[in-house]
Amino acid sequence: MKIFYGVLLCTLISATSYSQEKEKTKKDSIKQKTVKLDEVIVTGKLKKDPVFSASSNNYAKKIVQPKNVADLFNNINGFSVIKRGNYAIDPSFRGAQYEQLNIQYDGGTKAMHACPNRMDPVTTHIIPEEVSKIEIIKGPYTVRYGATFGGIINLVTQKPDYEDYGFHGKVSAGYESNGNSLVNLAELQYINEKFDIVANVGYRDFGDYKDGFGTTIPSSFKSSDYGIKLGYNFTKNQRLKIDWRQSFGRDVLHAALPMDTEYDNSSILSVDYKIENIGEVVKSISAKAYHSYVDHLMTNDNRPSFMMMEAASGVEATTIGGKIEMNWKPAKDVNLFSGIDVMNITRDGERTRLVKVMNGNVLTNPVTFNDKVWQDSYITDLGFFTEAKYNLNKNTILTAGIRYDNVTSDIQDPEADFAAMYDLEKRTEHTFSGTVSVKKELSNNYILEAAYGRGVRTANMIERFINHFNVGQDPYEYIGNPNLNAEVNNQFEIGIKGIEELKNGFNSFQFETSVYYSFFENYIVGIVDPTITRKFNPTASPTNVKVFQNLDEAYKTGFEAMTQVNFLDFYNFKSEFSYVYTKNNDLDESLPLTPPFTTKFTVGFEKEKLWANAQYNLVSKQDNISESYGETSTSGYQTLDLRFGGKPLKNVTLGLAVLNVFDKGYNSHLNFSFTNQANFGRTPVTEPGRNFSAFLQYKF
Repeated sequence: MKIFYGVLLCTLISATSYSQEKEKTKKDSIKQKTVKLDEVIVTGKLKKDPVFSASSNNYAKKIVQPKNVADLFNNINGFSVIKRGNYAIDPSFRGAQYEQLNIQYDGGTKAMHACPNRMDPVTTHIIPEEVSKIEIIKGPYTVRYGATFGGIINLVTQKPDYEDYGFHGKVSAGYESNGNSLVNLAELQYINEKFDIVANVGYRDFGDYKDGFGTTIPSSFKSSDYGIKLGYNFTKNQRLKIDWRQSFGRDVLHAALPMDTEYDNSSILSVDYKIENIGEVVKSISAKAYHSYVDHLMTNDNRPSFMMMEAASGVEATTIGGKIEMNWKPAKDVNLFSGIDVMNITRDGERTRLVKVMNGNVLTNPVTFNDKVWQDSYITDLGFFTEAKYNLNKNTILTAGIRYDNVTSDIQDPEADFAAMYDLEKRTEHTFSGTVSVKKELSNNYILEAAYGRGVRTANMIERFINHFNVGQDPYEYIGNPNLNAEVNNQFEIGIKGIEELKNGFNSFQFETSVYYSFFENYIVGIVDPTITRKFNPTASPTNVKVFQNLDEAYKTGFEAMTQVNFLDFYNFKSEFSYVYTKNNDLDESLPLTPPFTTKFTVGFEKEKLWANAQYNLVSKQDNISESYGETSTSGYQTLDLRFGGKPLKNVTLGLAVLNVFDKGYNSHLNFSFTNQANFGRTPVTEPGRNFSAFLQYKF
């Protein structure tokens, strides 16, 4: 890591010096207020955007309701969410989840969770209202943003309006009836030609919600956040940005996990630098460095198991990383991106158990045990990449990229039983990934895309080093395997999108569709080992454990489709479809967490100062399940959501919504089951019933 930051510093110094020399000799009369940093992946330009990329709606512009984490993904075609309550929510895309998705902020910043049960996924460490849009690359079709297996999710936070100097700000407040939930946000910014500063603070208080059956689901939480962004323009073509944010979660209830969160504190610092317009061959150099730290405490103080055993787990995770990338053009029709990136994840912590009942007998003197959760482990990924875009002709772009990752991992404080299972030593893995794709503009209105990507993911820390902990959807204890091979996703995709102008009151017709197929190598799943018995509460069922292993044969296929008709100038009708099918040939069942076929119909009205839509959601039954993972078949369901927004005054935005209008009782297939909860059996967590919401924002 010291070597990497030394290289980063030297690069910045030399780039700055070179830039200053260029500025003295270069004559440019064009006024440029700021350099565009690499915070976004999807630029809206055909020749620059990665193949099979997409961008979600502009959340900042069309606000209609308070944002929970799930709301950021629920309305994006192909996405589902994995839910353990109202806080610990992970996105799933095309049946890929967790580290199979490369999730980041602003083009590369990461914050990895500390809890082995993912009470604190990456999406909890940012204010949802601060996210202006979500960018997606739908497979391993680029090598520029870190090792990627199933796709990239880039959460883009709001940036200052560089065209409007001076002081600006906004305040907002929102309310949801189901849970009496409140959200608040205040932001202040100052911008001039040389520098800009943005500061925000937010507070969220979500209560337990009621599902469509009238049952109260334990899911309340409180969180407070603040952030500061500083930007400085050294010259017209170079810029430095520093971003600092902290988030504090308190009293978080997790309906589908064995414990609750007492506190979850995270700190994220990132530094971005870019110099543009350097020369004829070297066009730009950009650099990023970031550091995140998560401090997490979970207990079972309010759970049924507390009467037999008190448990508290204090865990922490540190993520350090960075990237240097050079954009250069050795020839007129060739655009190259070459660079180095690194990410280091370290985790540690322990669980303290005060056992009051043992083998059915109440202990006069309770016994204390300490269990190593992460066993002081780390994983470091050092990657080298080059990606080229070649203009075959004015309408066709060929993209090809190759990436090498050097991954080292080690466990520095193993439990005795884990050390007895494996020959533990520092391990180094060498992985290669790559992609090739073609994007062709068939006419001014149609684009054809075809791609192949080889995405590689080395095992995460849970899969490598967890030791007799419940980390799955089922009640099994899981044991890691430090000798796992890296997962490989060989993904093929072809798609077409376009727009056609219409007449007679119909303005235009838009469509987009793609079909994909993936075959996996070394897919990682937990497999029951009948030779090993559970370590904690050994008389409980199941008595055996699961050990993470590689599968030989597994695949995935599916499609997404969207059509939209725009008519009578301000109206639109949109339909969206997404389907994914997975198969684990080794166990003759589906891969875990495969979402069902989903359809959405939306009728909307949109003007500059007034907008509204009604969205009808149809989710099919899912009986293609992974029984070995503890899944059960899920019934289909249908829900209706109504949203309305407008600007009654110049700087005021008002939003109203009614979600699940018919108060439908249902659960999503990807929801985990109630665990260690009084009055709840081990059944999937149900979703909120009818929910009225209001949101008000004032900008100045």
